[in-house]
Formats: sequence, C-alpha cells, structure tokens
Amino acid sequence: MTAPDPAAQPRQFLEHLYRAAVQRALPLHNTAAWLPEPPRGRTVVLGAGKAGGSMAQAVEALWRADAPLQGLVVTRYGHIPPRPAGLVQRIEIVEAAHPVPDAAGLQAAQRILQMARGLTADDLVLCLISGGGSALLTLPAEGLALEEKQGINRALLESGANISEMNCVRKHLSRIKGGRLAAACAPARVVTLAISDVPGDDPSVIASGPTVADATSCAEAIAILMRYGIEVPGAIMSLLEQGALETPKPGDALFDGHEVHLIATPQQSLEAAAAVARAAGLEAHILSDEIEGESREVAKVHAALARAAAGRGQPFARPCVILSGGETTVTVKKRPEGTPRGRGGRAGEFCLALAQALQAPTNVWALAADTDGIDGVEDNAGAFVAPDTLQRALAQGMKAAAFLDRNDSYGYFSALGDLVVTGPTHTNVNDFRAILVL
Repeated sequence: MTAPDPAAQPRQFLEHLYRAAVQRALPLHNTAAWLPEPPRGRTVVLGAGKAGGSMAQAVEALWRADAPLQGLVVTRYGHIPPRPAGLVQRIEIVEAAHPVPDAAGLQAAQRILQMARGLTADDLVLCLISGGGSALLTLPAEGLALEEKQGINRALLESGANISEMNCVRKHLSRIKGGRLAAACAPARVVTLAISDVPGDDPSVIASGPTVADATSCAEAIAILMRYGIEVPGAIMSLLEQGALETPKPGDALFDGHEVHLIATPQQSLEAAAAVARAAGLEAHILSDEIEGESREVAKVHAALARAAAGRGQPFARPCVILSGGETTVTVKKRPEGTPRGRGGRAGEFCLALAQALQAPTNVWALAADTDGIDGVEDNAGAFVAPDTLQRALAQGMKAAAFLDRNDSYGYFSALGDLVVTGPTHTNVNDFRAILVL
C-alpha cells in the first residue's frame, strides 16, 4: 500500500508508519524459520501473551498436517484473531485479564503447568511467549492468594517501576514464571518462540521468562518492593528473605538442549517504519528501541529534538521522521479521596506531555501508540498530536497541565477526536513513537 503524502495528510502518514511497524511483528510472517522438526513423541504447545492467539494460529498454519499437535495458550480478553477459513484448530486458546490477573488466568496457568508434567525425552514443548504473559500466566507462590497477587500487581503498575523490576518481583512470587515452566517440562525438549516487548530483548524478562533461566534474586525482588513502597504479606516476605522462592538460575542443567528464538523485536518494527518513511522521501532517524523512564520526561526530550529540527534543522535535517520504541512508565499520582481518577496509558501521557513541551511549532506532528493496540487498560492504542492541539484544547477550556496532573490523557485527546483507535493488533513489540517534522 502506498503511503499517504506526509505534507498533505500528516496524521494518515503517521498512522501508516504505525501499521507498517505492527505488520512487521505479526507472527505469521516470522514463525516458519524458527519451527523445529516434529519429534518422535508428542508436540505440546504452551504459551501466554497478547500475541498468543495469533502465534498459535501461525503454528497451526505452518505445522505439518500429518504431525501430531496439541496444546493450550492464554491471551488477553478480546485478543483472539478471527480464524482463517480452512484452518483446523489444534491448539486451544483461552482468554484472561490483563494487566491485573484474574481467576481465568489462574485456571489457565494451572492447566498449562499440568500439561507440562509427565512428558518424556521424546516429546517437544513449543512455548509461545509474548508481552502480557506475566499477568495472563498467573500462578501465585504457595501461601499467596490471587487477591493479594492482584493488589501487588496494581501497586507495581502504578509505582513507576520499569518492566524489568516488575517482572523480577513477579518471577519470585510465582510457581510458573522465572524458568519454572521449563522445569515442569523436564525431560522434554523445550523450544521457546518469543515476541519481544521489553527494552534489550532479554528473554528472561519477556512475560517473566517462564521457560528461561533467571539471573535475578529474591534479594533483588525485596529491594524493588522496598524501593517503591509495595507491601506483601509477612509470610511471603519471610520466604523471600530466606531465599525459599528462588528461581532456576543460568547454568542449571534443566535448560540443557533448550532453545529460545526471538521471532519479532521492537527494532525490526522501527526499521520497517523507517523504510516506509524513506520511501516517501523523508529522512528517518531511530533514536532507540530501548527507551525507558517516565512518559512525560521522555516526551520532553523528544520535544527538544523536534523543536530543534523544526527550527534550526539540527540535529536532524527536515523533512524527517524521528522514531523510538521501548517501554516508558507512568507513575499514577495519588488523588484525594473521592476525586475521579484520570484515564489513559503511557502512550497518551507521552503525547500530552509532548504537546505541552512542543508549544505548537507549525511544522511538527506526532503519534505514539502501543503496538498491541491497547494503551494501558483503555480502548485506544495511543494518541495524535498536531500543531494546533493546544489551541483546540484551550478553545474547549482544557489546559494540558491540568489533565497531565491527573494522568488523564484519554479525556484530553478523546475530547479533541485525536485518540488513535485500532483494536487489538494480535502482536506486541511495545511502544511506537513517530514525530514528523516538515
């Protein structure tokens, strides 16, 4: 599909770049090269993540029709893609809650762990892992109730902790994450296919690495909980202090012969978007696929670069597109009792802070969206910023600073008609940000 003219249709052009990034990360385009040969015994497919449904369907489409195949994958509610005509279902797909786990996720994790047991050395476990798997594959440590795990998860999400910190805690409070699923599969061979949604593409962090050795420790999990003031039940803290909730470590023989393959990464998606921009006659600059930090602070840095390019043509000559990925965070401010909470995720908060920091250069547009199609827990993927964003908002009596103060990017951009709504994309390589400077 030909890209829209960036000068005549800047919003449509940025949305086209987003779709190119998402397309590059779809499982059906990336799975065939990494599929192993069918084993002598059974092939059991286990998995979790927001791309779980599309990954399972890709395996079904590509697996030899005469080779046995069975399994169970859990994905987020509403994230099972339409089944292609004629594609026979051999892998069960169930749905559960994200980002805060629920009873459906608990049941799915229990079933997956049960299916992993009793396998032989002739069997193969094909594990399909993508972002979101930490919440979807929830099996709390012994002595930790689901309700307590939900509370800890909510606190982590609102604390400003980065994904590596959150998943360090999650691994140590789980019976299935941090390599424990691989341990349950022994002596079967385990091949993990993963779509990365984490800065640095560390497989042990993606969905808390259920089939990957974990180099973090109980002591680190305790330090993270203390750093962000997150409380856990006293009995669980005692187990952490004793090291009783430690995970399998690198070098453990249980991982011998196992394989892990990243079938899609954030960098690949950013490069796909950059290629489209260059084909349209623009310079394209990828800042990084590993950007972390508070969304509003990251936005200030992006705004400074965009303003410099828009004004002086430095450090990037215009016309150009500035791209970045990674996983920013939002520290949700505590509100007085009875005060409505704001709505919106990290992409929307980035856009709101960006609009405020840009102060409306006449030649800068931007889009930020999550590549899974869901910004936080809302129904939008992200938002769009135009040169007249602040002006249109003020005409409606909306001040960006006030909405930013209450973490209400959704309310701000919804009123302007500038939410980016895509629905689930059936993949997940995390944040996508594009700034167009003409």
